[in-house]
Amino acid sequence: MARGRTVSQLVVRHEQGDAKRGPDRLVVEEPLEIRLDGVKVATTMRTPGDDYELAVGFCHTEGLLSGAPVRRVRYCATGSAMETAFNVVTVDTGGVAPVPAPRLTTTTSSCGWCGTDAIDDVAARVVPLEAVRTFPADVLIAVPEKVRAAQELFDLTGGVHAAAAFDGAGDPLIVREDIGRHNAVDKVVGKLVLDGRLPASDLGLFVSGRTSFEIIQKAWAAGMPAVVSVSAPSSLAVEAARRAGIMLAGFARPGRLNVYTP
Repeated sequence: MARGRTVSQLVVRHEQGDAKRGPDRLVVEEPLEIRLDGVKVATTMRTPGDDYELAVGFCHTEGLLSGAPVRRVRYCATGSAMETAFNVVTVDTGGVAPVPAPRLTTTTSSCGWCGTDAIDDVAARVVPLEAVRTFPADVLIAVPEKVRAAQELFDLTGGVHAAAAFDGAGDPLIVREDIGRHNAVDKVVGKLVLDGRLPASDLGLFVSGRTSFEIIQKAWAAGMPAVVSVSAPSSLAVEAARRAGIMLAGFARPGRLNVYTP
């Protein structure tokens, strides 16, 4: 599966004064158009794979489902999936979800919009988390190494992020990779939606890069009480985590961790 999401590229490697030609693996980046009940809601640049989970996760974390159950997910509901190169996914609620307002611009593989108003927007549709699992620091410190063992695409390319849902022991239950951190998170959340596992009040979220507001937004929408990353959070991410009641930790390394909230 992973090799289907990579391509071979001839490169020249310079090491200790020597130059040698040889193959390298690059991660594939392609657009995915996401539709909800036939309405285009976004286009995101992603690594192909787990596309149904990505589309469902995006619709959930953006509040587009509004509690409506997902009845069906498929490639290009308007025609042949081959004609659109498997780059269009439709999430179907049978018209139960509100008619979505489409995004006017392409969602990149980096973070999206932010601002204090963004927190108010999320808070208007997602209540603060209560009576959720807490995670000891030593458990969170061990999560990155456990997830790293499952990062197959990263081993091949060195060019993707990982997100994971982990349990109270810090063991990863779902690991997804993508060129974009927010896409990897949406894939994890989408899997939880499709498995009927939300709200995930007993699970934490791991991300392999920095923690932006958008990552907290997605964890909040999924009901996940903790977020841990190997890098730093932004100031707005800390503010959002505090507002949500989410434990936010960063700079997870062997033997060390920074806890920013609560």
